[in-house]
Amino acid sequence: MINLTADVVICGAGIAGISVAYHLAVKYGIKNVVLIEEHTPLSLTSDKSTECYRNWWPGPGDAMVSLMNRSIDILEGLAYESDNFFHLNRRGYVFATADPTRIADFKRTAEESAELGAGPVHCHKDQHGDPPYSPAPAQGFENQPTGSDLILDPVIIRKHFPYLSERTVALIHARRCGWFSAQQLGMYMLERARERGARLLQARVEGVEVVDGRIQSVRLIEGTSPGTISTRNFVNAAGPFLKDVGQMVGIDLPVFSELHAKAAFKDSLGTVPRDAPMIIWTDSMALSWSEEERSILSESEETKWLLGEFPSGIHTRPEGSSDSNILLALWSYHIPPVEPVFPITFDPRFPEIIIRGLAEVIPGMKAYLGRIPKPLVDGGYYTKTRENRPLIGPLPVEGAYVIGALSGFGIMAACASGELLADYLTGGNLPHYAPAFRLERYEDPEYQKLLESWSESGQL
Repeated sequence: MINLTADVVICGAGIAGISVAYHLAVKYGIKNVVLIEEHTPLSLTSDKSTECYRNWWPGPGDAMVSLMNRSIDILEGLAYESDNFFHLNRRGYVFATADPTRIADFKRTAEESAELGAGPVHCHKDQHGDPPYSPAPAQGFENQPTGSDLILDPVIIRKHFPYLSERTVALIHARRCGWFSAQQLGMYMLERARERGARLLQARVEGVEVVDGRIQSVRLIEGTSPGTISTRNFVNAAGPFLKDVGQMVGIDLPVFSELHAKAAFKDSLGTVPRDAPMIIWTDSMALSWSEEERSILSESEETKWLLGEFPSGIHTRPEGSSDSNILLALWSYHIPPVEPVFPITFDPRFPEIIIRGLAEVIPGMKAYLGRIPKPLVDGGYYTKTRENRPLIGPLPVEGAYVIGALSGFGIMAACASGELLADYLTGGNLPHYAPAFRLERYEDPEYQKLLESWSESGQL
């Protein structure tokens, strides 16, 4: 039987919950912090990500760019402190198009991102006076440019990205972006928090006691044994179960979940260089099929959709060390709202669809179409709000807090999001972007009007 007292109880030891515990214990010196996790830490969704980060976000307002810039500041600080234990790099994100009519969109997006704080735009147009283009190094993150390179010069495109389709007419190389080992980052922060007194309990939260509108205690099950933790502060960091845990304190959080898959496969032909950045294709496309394949697919209502147009956003990046040949690939072509269910099952057609899509972007991959590489497919739930901005802050019940709806950007946002929630819990100074992520924003009539025309896309 567990009977404890804690200053703060955090439900969920994914990257978000661990970050809160880290900032409370390490930054603010609060020792009596208890993390409750039914499974292994970081194992529900945090270790299923592509482990990438970017400060490249659309408006309205600069809240998301500011949050990400702060998160990257913290990431870089932890990398210095740990001798880059989690292998942070700054290879960048490269957005590409083969549609000449979209060049104006690329220019507009780069300029908007600069205005929002992502850094200056460097234009490469094959004109006298253009700045030199410097590709990002494969490793490390120090002394690298910010902002973006807008590349319209076909010579630069072919020189540095020869593996992309010859139809490519424009690129944006967003620079303060890259990836790292999320698992190693999470464990590093968790161990630092535990060194300062934070505790991790492998248990399941069963309920939260609220008396007179105030958090009193948390009920849990450890194995088969019930227990109680008396506390005045409860943090909902439950990831895909954010809504369920919210209901434990009587609050219906405005979130839903989508299932996103990713594939890891061996690029045995070396179609993508091992030092490549993240590549994101911003055009929609139709997949190439033989006449025989088209005939077979058209015969069934279940397969006809494979002949139609697929959305933009297929992306890929190298995974592992320089002697690895693994590529990660993602494409969110069908993501209806779903109820989170574990274990997760994925569409068995996903590997072939994503290889065929990548073959339109990276022609060398067409060699795989006769024999699709056998991939490892995994993924997780993106739990999100309508406008795809997180929920971070206090809830209407005194002593209750939320950090979640981090969608597909939890790994990159976790450091600053955890810091922000720790600031709320301790009465610290709040950054200017804090109100943008509070639950109360939905009560603002002006915000409700804004939602009617909102674009949630972080891509071009």
